[in-house]
Amino acid sequence: MTRHFLRDDDLSPEQQAGVLELALKLKASPYDERPLAGPRTVAVLFDKPTLRTQASFASGIAELGGFPMIIDGSLAQVGVRESIADTARVLGRQASAVVWRTHEQSRLAEMAAYAGVPVVNALTDQFHPCQALADLLTIREHRGTLAGQTLAFVGDPACNMGHSLLLAGVTAGMHVRVSGPADYHPDPDVLARAQELARLTDGSAGFEADPVEAVSGADVVVTDTWISMGREAEAEARAQAFAPWQLNDALLAHAASDAIAMHCLPAYRGKEITAEVLEGPRSVVWDEAENRRHVQKAVLVWLLSGGPS
Repeated sequence: MTRHFLRDDDLSPEQQAGVLELALKLKASPYDERPLAGPRTVAVLFDKPTLRTQASFASGIAELGGFPMIIDGSLAQVGVRESIADTARVLGRQASAVVWRTHEQSRLAEMAAYAGVPVVNALTDQFHPCQALADLLTIREHRGTLAGQTLAFVGDPACNMGHSLLLAGVTAGMHVRVSGPADYHPDPDVLARAQELARLTDGSAGFEADPVEAVSGADVVVTDTWISMGREAEAEARAQAFAPWQLNDALLAHAASDAIAMHCLPAYRGKEITAEVLEGPRSVVWDEAENRRHVQKAVLVWLLSGGPS
C-alpha cells in the first residue's frame, strides 16, 4: 500500500519519533540518504504563495539525489482546467512523489487516491504537518526533549497551524494549549482526535480562552499570522479580535523563564508578534525555518524507502 503524509496523525508516535531522529541525522549529514538518486523526479505543486516551502522542498529533494519539478498551480489550474483525479494520474506517471500546497484537505485526499505514488501535504487550509514537524524538531533541539513539554499556541486556533500543533504535539507526548477569541475555536473533530491521541501518549490537548492562562508556565509559545491565506477580507476585524493574543514581552513573561518563542513565518511585526520577541533572545524562528528542509527530507525517505514502521 502506498504511504502518504496528508495530516499529522498519519504518523504514529513511533513513526514520528523515527522521522524526527532521521531528520536530526540528515541535518548533521545531508547526503547520507539518496533514495531519489538517478535523479528521480518529485512533482512540487503550488496553488498558494510560497517561499519557505518551495525553497526547502527544492533544496531537500536535490540533497536526496532527486529533481524537484516545480509546477505553478495558476497555470495547471488543478480541478478547473483538469480534474484532480486526471492530474493525479498524469503526475503519478511522471514523478516518484507528489508534494502539493493547496486549499481544501479534500483536494489533497483525492490526489492521494489517484496518484499511485506518495503524496505530501505542503499546506492546506486545515493542516500544515511539515511545518509542525519542523517545530517539533526545533523544540527538541532547544529543549532537549518533547514528551512532557508544554506548548501554548496563541492567535487563531482554528487555523492550519493550530490544528497541526494539536495533533503533532500530543503525538509526541506534549501538553498542547491553543488559545484565541471565543469565536475561533479549533475544529471540534481535530481537538477530539488530539485528545484521543493524548490518552495514548500521556500528553494533553485543550482550548484556553485566556491568553495569560494559556502561556502560564509554558515551555514553548507559538503564534502565526492572524490573516491566513484566503482571509484577507477579514483583516481589520481579526486585528481587533486577536489583539489580546499578540505575542509580546508582557505575554511571554508569563511563560517559563527559559521558554522559547516560535513563528512559522511570514511574520507581521506589530500584529501577531512584536519585533522585540521575533528578534529577541528567546526566538528560534530561523532554526524553525531551516528545519523544514530536514524534516521534509526525512518524510520523503520514510515514504519512499520504508523508513520507521
